[in-house]
Amino acid sequence: MTNKLRLALGTLAVAGIASLSFYAGSASAAERHPAINAAVDALVKARFDLQHAAHDFGGHRVKAMEATDAAIEQLKICLQYDK
Repeated sequence: MTNKLRLALGTLAVAGIASLSFYAGSASAAERHPAINAAVDALVKARFDLQHAAHDFGGHRVKAMEATDAAIEQLKICLQYDK
């Protein structure tokens, strides 16, 4: 795994953890499922970073973007079940 891919994945992990801890501590009573919403936000940012990466990493960048899209879609479906 190249250093740039490691950096992108590490950024995703850190952003997700930071977002989850931030939202868990400061969620308003009106906001439902702040951890899931924070995860969606982190994934959207990660997808943007992957999309604008300078290298395709042997096709793995595209696969990572597809997996990120699938994860975002699943989380949005999760939120629909709480209506």
